[in-house]
Amino acid sequence: MAQPEQDPSGQPVSGESGADYPQHWEADILLRDGGTARIRPITPDDAGRLVEFYEQVSDQSKYFRFFAPYPRLSERDVRRFTHHDFVDRVALAVVVRDRFIATVRYDRIDAEGRPSDAGTDAEVAFLVQDAHQGRGVASALLEHIAAVAQERGIRRFQAEVLPENRKMVKVFTDAGYTQHRSFTDGVVHLEFDLEQTDRSLAVMRAREHRAEARSVQRLLTPRSVAVIGVSRNPQTVGRAILRDLLGGADSGPDGRPADGPDSGPGSRPADGPDGTRPVYAVNRNAPPGTVLDGVPVHRSILDIPGPVDLAVIAVPEGAVPTAVAECGAHGVQGLVVVTAGYAETGPEGRDRQRALVRQARAAGMRVIGPNAFGLINTDPDRPLNASLAPHLPDRGGFGIFCQSGAIGVALLEAAHRRGLGVSSFASVGNRSDVSGNDFLQYWAEDEATEVVLLYLESFGNPRKFTRIARRLAAVKPIVVVKGARHTGSLPPGHAVPATATGLRDATVGALFEQAGVIRVETITELYDTGELLALQPLPPGDRVAVVGNSDSLGLLTYDACLSAGLRPRTPVDLTTAATGENFRIALDVALADPAVDAVIAVAIPPIGTSAHAFMGGRLTGPDDPEMGSDDPEIAAALLEAGRRAQELGKPLVLAHLALTDLPARLRPGGVPAFAAPERAVRALAHAVHYAQWRRRTAVAEETARVPELDRIDEPGARTLVEAALSTRTATAARTQPGGARITLPDAEARELLARYGIDVFPALPAPDEETAVRAAAALGYPVALKATAPHLRHRPDLGSVRLDLTDEPGLRRAHRELDALLGGAAQAELVLQRLAPRGVDTVIGATVDPAVGAILSFGLAGAPAELLGDVAHRLVPATDQDVAGLVREVRAAPLLFGWRGAEAVDTDALEELLLRVSQLVDDVPEIASVDLEPVVVAPYGLAILGARVRIAPLPVRSDLGPRAMSTL
Repeated sequence: MAQPEQDPSGQPVSGESGADYPQHWEADILLRDGGTARIRPITPDDAGRLVEFYEQVSDQSKYFRFFAPYPRLSERDVRRFTHHDFVDRVALAVVVRDRFIATVRYDRIDAEGRPSDAGTDAEVAFLVQDAHQGRGVASALLEHIAAVAQERGIRRFQAEVLPENRKMVKVFTDAGYTQHRSFTDGVVHLEFDLEQTDRSLAVMRAREHRAEARSVQRLLTPRSVAVIGVSRNPQTVGRAILRDLLGGADSGPDGRPADGPDSGPGSRPADGPDGTRPVYAVNRNAPPGTVLDGVPVHRSILDIPGPVDLAVIAVPEGAVPTAVAECGAHGVQGLVVVTAGYAETGPEGRDRQRALVRQARAAGMRVIGPNAFGLINTDPDRPLNASLAPHLPDRGGFGIFCQSGAIGVALLEAAHRRGLGVSSFASVGNRSDVSGNDFLQYWAEDEATEVVLLYLESFGNPRKFTRIARRLAAVKPIVVVKGARHTGSLPPGHAVPATATGLRDATVGALFEQAGVIRVETITELYDTGELLALQPLPPGDRVAVVGNSDSLGLLTYDACLSAGLRPRTPVDLTTAATGENFRIALDVALADPAVDAVIAVAIPPIGTSAHAFMGGRLTGPDDPEMGSDDPEIAAALLEAGRRAQELGKPLVLAHLALTDLPARLRPGGVPAFAAPERAVRALAHAVHYAQWRRRTAVAEETARVPELDRIDEPGARTLVEAALSTRTATAARTQPGGARITLPDAEARELLARYGIDVFPALPAPDEETAVRAAAALGYPVALKATAPHLRHRPDLGSVRLDLTDEPGLRRAHRELDALLGGAAQAELVLQRLAPRGVDTVIGATVDPAVGAILSFGLAGAPAELLGDVAHRLVPATDQDVAGLVREVRAAPLLFGWRGAEAVDTDALEELLLRVSQLVDDVPEIASVDLEPVVVAPYGLAILGARVRIAPLPVRSDLGPRAMSTL
C-alpha cells in the first residue's frame, strides 16, 4: 500500500546474491479473529500465487499501493516481486490454504534513497487482499519483516502512504515504534526505528493476547459441530462424543436412539443441547441414508451443506490426514483430535504429529490434541460437550485445563462430587497446538471464569507462561498441580522445546512464585484451595482465629496454622456441649475483632448423635436413627457467620470430623467445609500468601524500580565478551556436546565483572613457598591460603583453607601443611588472597535458561544450605524489592540480621551486588552464568572471594521476537 519503488515495470531486476533460503523466517501466526496463517519468504515458485493474489485485490487497494491505476502485473513485475536476494531485497507473504492473502517487501536504500547493499535504511510496502483487511494481517507482517530487516543489518524503515489510506497509516502508527512523520507533495512520509520499545512490545503482546483469546473462544463457541468417525457401534469413541454433543442421549444396540425411532434418511442435522447448534455425523463407510442418534450420517464433511466451525476427529490415525484436508477445504475453524498414535508412540509418531499441526494451520485451523479428551463449555446460551465426559458439568466459575485425559476425568468427577461448577474445561492430550497459555489468555477475558485450575506436566513456553500468568493472577487466582516434577519424568508425547525438558523444580517454583501462581501438591488440595478462593473473600492478613466445640481439634488446627506460616490465636473452645447459639456468638465476636483476618471454625458431632456410632453400638446417648450426622442449629450459625464474613471481607472456613451432612448444608451459603484441619489450613494459607502477593505486586507496580547504578560499562563488557567468543577456545567449545558454553579464565572473569562494579578479591598463584611469600608481600598481611582445584574448590571441610596468616613463618608452615595434605601444591592449585573481613558466607548466582530466561539465585554458603536446598530465586531483571525479598526468603536469613546476638551484616551492600549481577546478565545476554562464591558479607561491606563466568553465543529470545505460534 505504501510505495517502496518506482513504477514496477520500469525498474530492471537486479541479480541474486545466492543467499540460502531463510527457512527460519517461516512462522505460523494467529490473526486478530483467532484464525491461523503462515508467513514465509516469497520465492520464484510463487509466481502463479502472486498473480492470482493480485487479481483478487481491489482497484482502490492497488491504487493505494502504487499511487496510480495498476490493474495487472506484467511478466517483469512478477519476476521482480518473486526474485529476491534475502538480504537487500526481501518479500514475505501470508499464506492460507496455499493462497497468498497479503505481501510485504523491503528494499535497502542509502542516505539518498537509492538502492544500496550497505545502507541501514529500507523502504517497505504492504498489500493485503480486501477480504482479509481488518484481521491484523498487516500488523503481523510488520513485526516479521522488521525482525528480518534487523537480522540483515537494517535499523530503520521508510514508507510513503497516501493520506486517504488511513488503515495503513494506522498500522504504522499503532505499532509502537519510535517514528517521524512528514507530509510532502500530498504523500505522508513515515520513518521509524526498528529497535523494540516498551510501547512496541506492549502493543505486540496486547495483539497476541487478543488473538489467542479469540482463537480459544472460537473453539468453545462453534456455531456448528461435526463428529468425524461416528460408528454404528454405540461403544466407540466417535459415537460417545456424538451422544455427548446431543446432550447425553443413550443409544440402543442398533445405533438408534433409545428414546425414539430412526428419524429417516431425510432428517435434518440434530441440534445440540441448546437447541440451536447443528450437530453433524460423518463416517466415510456409512451406507446412504444412515441415521445414528437421530443424526443423518454423511460420508464426508464436504457433503455437509452448511458451514462447520468445529470438527471432532475420532478416526484411525491413518485416516486423519484425509479428514484434516477435507476439514480445511470445508472452512472448518478448529479441530479436536481424540485419535491417539502420535508423539506418545515415539519419533515417528512425533513426525506425524508435526505434520498434522502443519496441515491444520496451513488451512487456518487450530488443533486440540491429538490424543485429547476434549472440550467443554457450560455457557447456558451455547453449551458444548465435545469430549468423552458423559455429562455436561454444572455451570460455575472454575476454568480447568489439563494435559492428561485420566486427570481430566478425575478433575471433572471431583468438581461434581463437591458440587462445584465449571465455566470451561479442556484436556488437550499431547498439546501439539492449543496450550495452557492460550486458555489463560481466554480466561483473562472470560467473565464467567473466577478461578483457574491447571494440571501441568510440561511447559511449551515457560517464559510466556510466566508473563501471561502474572497478568492474569493479578485479577484471578491460578492454582496449579505440577506433575512430572523430576528430571527425566516428562510423559511421552509432550511436545516441548529441548530447552524446556529439563527445567529444575526449583526453577519452576521460581516461575510460579514470581507470577503469583498458587502451587499445590495434590488434586484434593487443588480443589480445596480453589473452592476457598471461589467462595470466600481474600484474607487481609495472616492472623487466624480458631473457634469450635473440640479442644483437641482446635489444637491440631492451631499447630497446622503455625506450620503453614500463619499467626493463629489461642483456640476458643466452646466444649462439646456447645449449641448453635454458642457458635453464633463466638464466630460473630471473632469476625468482628480487628486483630483477626480469617476464622477457622472447628466442629465435631455433638455427643449423642448418630455420628458417634461405632462398630454398630453407641458411644453415648440413645439410638436415634433419625438423628443426622450434624446439628442443624450449628449449620445455621455457620451460614449466618458466613454472610457476616462476606460483609467484613474475611474468609470463614470449617474443619470438621464425621459431620458428613454438614458440607451440603453449608454449600448454598458458600462456606467451605473440610474433613480435616490440615486441609482447611493449607487452603487458607494458600489464600493468605496469594493475597499477600497481590498486595505486594500492586505496591511494586507503583514503587519497585531497577536503580541506576554507578560504575556500569555496558559497551566495555560487550567488547570483552565478543572478544572471548571469537577465540579458538570458544570456536572449539561450540562443537562439544551440550552446547557452546565456555568458562572464562579467572583474570578475564574478574575484568568483566569489574565493568559492572563487581570487584573480586585478586587471587595470586602459590605453587611453592617462595612464590607464596612474594605474593603475600604484594597483597599485604594478613592473608588466606586456599586450594582452587575443581575437586577442592569451596570445600573447607577437607581442610583446604588456611586463614589469618599474619607473617611469613606462618605462611610457610601453612603452605607445607597443605602441600602434604592435598597431594602437592601444584595439584591443589593453591592461591593466596588477602584476608576478608569476618562475616556471613553467601553464594550468589545467575543462570540463563534458554526456556525461561535468566534466574538470579541467592543462598548461604556451606554444606547444610546446599543439602537442604535453601536457595531463593528471582527472574531477571530484578527490582530493588525483588532482591530485598530474595535475601529474606532463605530459611537461614536470620543469620544475616543478628541471630543470637551477633552483629547484623550489611544487607544493603548485598542487595546492591545482587542488582549488579542481575543487570549484567540482562544487559549482556551472551553471559550464560555467573557464580560468586563465597561472598563474605560483613557488618560493613562485603568481599567476593571467588567468581566463575561462562559465556555462550547469543540465544534466541522468542518472547522478544515477532508473534509466532509454537513450531514443536
